[in-house]
Amino acid sequence: MELWVLFGSFTIMLIIGVPVAFSLGISSFATVLYLGMPPLIVFQRMSAGMNVFALMAIPFFIYGGELMLHGAIAERLVRLASGLVGHRRGGLGLVNVMASVFFGGVSGSAVADASAVGAIMIPQMEKRGYDKDYSVNITVTAAIIALLIPPSHNMIIYSISAGGTISIADLFTAGILPGLLLATLLMLTAYWVAIRKGYPREPFPGARIVMQMFLSALPGLFLVVIIVGGVRSGIFTSTESSMIAVVYALLITLIAYRSLTWQTFTTATVGAVKTTAMVLLVIGAASSFGWLLALLQVPQAMIVAMRSFSDNPYIIFLLLNIILLFLGCFMDMSPLIIICTPIFLPVVKAFGMDPVHFGVILILNLGIGLCTPPVGAVLFVGCAVGEIPIMKAVRTIWPFYGACFLTLMLVTYIPQISLFLPHLMAK
Repeated sequence: MELWVLFGSFTIMLIIGVPVAFSLGISSFATVLYLGMPPLIVFQRMSAGMNVFALMAIPFFIYGGELMLHGAIAERLVRLASGLVGHRRGGLGLVNVMASVFFGGVSGSAVADASAVGAIMIPQMEKRGYDKDYSVNITVTAAIIALLIPPSHNMIIYSISAGGTISIADLFTAGILPGLLLATLLMLTAYWVAIRKGYPREPFPGARIVMQMFLSALPGLFLVVIIVGGVRSGIFTSTESSMIAVVYALLITLIAYRSLTWQTFTTATVGAVKTTAMVLLVIGAASSFGWLLALLQVPQAMIVAMRSFSDNPYIIFLLLNIILLFLGCFMDMSPLIIICTPIFLPVVKAFGMDPVHFGVILILNLGIGLCTPPVGAVLFVGCAVGEIPIMKAVRTIWPFYGACFLTLMLVTYIPQISLFLPHLMAK
């Protein structure tokens, strides 16, 4: 009956439109009261969930991404991508994906990626005869890449949700190849659609101009090298790397590019504070919810249920993907990571999956959920930037969903796509 109270009250809260953080907190509070426990426990668990040293990396990575976003880094990255692939058929679609690869490695946020790249690319694509829904669909699905390529603060949340036993450095490097695989499949899909619709090519600017674009964008791209190289080599921790990212972003935008004004600095700072407050509130509320799941032995029950369904790991992994994709349609990413990790991590470990591998699968699944209605934050942002109704975008987004799903299946059933780089760098 306790589970009915927990999940029932949570579902009712979501249906009537209560924000996710408050839905998690209210359902936890109701369950604690039903169990006859002191209500103070809910607030203690919320405080404990937010009072984790490793979480300090999240506000700094968010702040660094905001500084890069408002410091004109995105424009230079888009120009570099345009010089590299813009001369292909439907070149601006390919540029959109490659720009997401570059900017995702700077921001680590799918929403920031969709907002920054979309604001630059969607109007340009519309002027050159591309359909708006095509432009929005590419922008939305390509933004998922930012969740896989470091620095991804969602990888940090997963590590903490797993008890802090999973290396953040391993998670950062594990997401690189899946992110590049997703980018490749999205570019192939964009190219295929562009051929069918007869979208134009862009003129090739010449090797000299491309080199100038690369040199202009290099300081921004070098941030990824600093973060991944420093964390992977043990020079500094993920928390220290996030602080270095902020200092580096300030130096680049102030000194190298001279693009950060007092107004944009204030906007970036306020934006980072708001985003951090929302993320940490969700993390705290989800921590109390996850604690109740552990108390009520939901992970153990899930393992028993899965084994009764099938002993075949391939079937179990497919079933988990379906469940995660379904959940991602109705909840935001951060709370789902905190709730799903303690439930499903014991299950996949029981069936022989590496926790680092599962982390990439979890992030990719929930990232796809950000692009699907009815609660797809990235989809909402992309449609808002492109100024089109959500249903118009969804009607033609299916080829790009297909690329995302194919990536998910390849990453799920070929573990070395995720584990090759962590194992290589561990030697």
